[in-house]
Amino acid sequence: MRILVIEDEKKIANFVERGLQEEGYAIDVAYDGEEGHFLATTNDYDLIVLDLMLPRLDGLSLCKKLREEDGQTTPIIILTAKDKTEDKVKGLDSGADDYLTKPFAFAEFLARIRAALRKRNGQSATKLLVEDLVIDLLTHQVTRGNEEIVLTAKEFALLEYLMRNAGKLVTRTMISEHVWDINFDSGTNVIDVYINFLRKKVDHGHKKSLIHTIRGRGYILKDVHA
Repeated sequence: MRILVIEDEKKIANFVERGLQEEGYAIDVAYDGEEGHFLATTNDYDLIVLDLMLPRLDGLSLCKKLREEDGQTTPIIILTAKDKTEDKVKGLDSGADDYLTKPFAFAEFLARIRAALRKRNGQSATKLLVEDLVIDLLTHQVTRGNEEIVLTAKEFALLEYLMRNAGKLVTRTMISEHVWDINFDSGTNVIDVYINFLRKKVDHGHKKSLIHTIRGRGYILKDVHA
């Protein structure tokens, strides 16, 4: 999942970016409201983390602007030092999905992100299942049958994206937009390499292959007999 963090305090932005990257998320960072608006409207994000006290364009105005433009439905979590009830009301009424005040517990922050992503994808469970392949979104444990599969953070992020879109074709462009950040070089074969890594770990030794290539179009994760 790809997340945009809009935060002008670089220490906080770097802390959030590093923590989310360790959880396997692809992160882009904007340090003011105008830059945040540009990135949010030119890239496809799964979630936006938004500070309220931003230079050039404040967070409240940015949130309203995103909701008014082109039916922007990306989940927005406000992360701010403004902790008065009236500020929370204004933030939620501006179109935000959640409101968290600083200082914050990172574990709670992650839980709120997971909840917002589940809501966006119409899912309530904390596990994704395709055939006998299961990934636990809380523990990052992956199993197929009775065997545990050890994945790197990027491999997990790619598998999660494929499983959230199980049965649907996903193109390389779609994968790059959701699993990698803005610095991804689309001219490389990195995606194909990671798909091959996943195949070796997820499908090798099993009678049914779940990860399939649609030549010239992209990939699909599904039970071919379904």
